[in-house]
Amino acid sequence: MKLAVISGSHRNGSESGKIARHVQQQLSSSADVSSTYTLDLADNPLPLWDPEVWQPSEKWERVWAPISAELKTSDAFVIIAPEWGGMVPAGLKNFFLLCSRGELAHKPALIVGVSASMGGAYPIAELRMSSYKNTYLCYIPDHVIVRNVRGLLNDPEAPQSPDDERIRERLRYALGMLLQYGKALQQVRASGVVDLAKYPYGM
Repeated sequence: MKLAVISGSHRNGSESGKIARHVQQQLSSSADVSSTYTLDLADNPLPLWDPEVWQPSEKWERVWAPISAELKTSDAFVIIAPEWGGMVPAGLKNFFLLCSRGELAHKPALIVGVSASMGGAYPIAELRMSSYKNTYLCYIPDHVIVRNVRGLLNDPEAPQSPDDERIRERLRYALGMLLQYGKALQQVRASGVVDLAKYPYGM
């Protein structure tokens, strides 16, 4: 399977980027993963959505088409969502608006919330509430919240504290679950039942 990691912070040098690198490393070591793709919104600033995205457009063909192609060939996703003022960053919400061509449809995703302190739950709730509707993304029941993130996952090889070991183990477990959902939902997409041409939007 091909796994895609979306780092939702558009701040350069972000803690979300650090977590994305850790997740990508974990996925690359799995026998079930043939390749990975990482989209770091800090390195790939996307224009704000506008209706032109639905029309033939040189701008959107240049900016979005390469990303869309990577997402379409991915089987599962890890969405890393920092909490900014109790919300998902604007760039990450914009990303979901752009996923209007079935890139994420009927594929599983794991949400990883990120907080510099003891927060991180609001992005989980926000993404579960709205970002799946027109993308048809299937969030798995598990999620992970990395709290007090500045002290965690700093050494790529070894945990530096009991909390660091605990969050690494939880990530390993959740990624393992994601891979199993990835295998299972391949059958749904191959079933011939999915009709995005007739039903492109959720209700």
